[in-house]
Amino acid sequence: MKFSRLVNLMLYYQYMSRKKFYLKQLSQRGDIVIWQVDGNFIRRELDEEFTNFGQHYRFSYIPVNEFWLDKEAMPNERGFFIDHVLVEWKLMREGKTYNYALRQADRQEQSERTKAGDLAKVSRVNGQLDVNKIHMRPLGQTAELLVWLVRGRLVRSIFNIDFTEGGHDLVYTFVPANEIWLDDDVMATERPLIMLHELYERGQMALGLTYERAHAKASELEWRCRQDEKKLEKSLAALHWKST
Repeated sequence: MKFSRLVNLMLYYQYMSRKKFYLKQLSQRGDIVIWQVDGNFIRRELDEEFTNFGQHYRFSYIPVNEFWLDKEAMPNERGFFIDHVLVEWKLMREGKTYNYALRQADRQEQSERTKAGDLAKVSRVNGQLDVNKIHMRPLGQTAELLVWLVRGRLVRSIFNIDFTEGGHDLVYTFVPANEIWLDDDVMATERPLIMLHELYERGQMALGLTYERAHAKASELEWRCRQDEKKLEKSLAALHWKST
């Protein structure tokens, strides 16, 4: 077992005994209890890769009969997420791989998003997509990059169902050149951390690193900054970040 994994498990048992991850029970489906959890706390103390939702066979620290949903800044996708994670959980419990389960869950979720009519919300009369209906407002910029707060639900429904927290033009072809998109589902308190991650990751990729290596380095920096607010401020300043 890797040392980092052992540390994660130790932190998990330390905090689970005091229920610090849990915010409230949302519902129950059979034996499955669906909880709203403090994702910010989880990402700071246990696992920086935890995102919108999770289940035991993807994140082993989640109890078998529980689904965890992060507290949303824009709570308008809960039904999509619950149905997605239910498909994942059932298939992985049967022994299917995560990648297989993810594809099937994405297919189910995409069907529901299509029925919800999200595409019509960003379509012009001529059928073209209007990116201005995805953009909400600029958050700031560096010398060459502009960071936008975007409607995460519409990004997931129309462009990429797995878009989470943020992304940039060197990873997602639908993001305009020299832009970074920040999901409006991210709570305001975490936005600077996600901006730092995306800015640093994009900078590393612009230097020639693969996405996997750049993402790993950005995640490591994000983790350190979650433990030290002053380091977050210094790291953003080093990237010449200016908020609007």
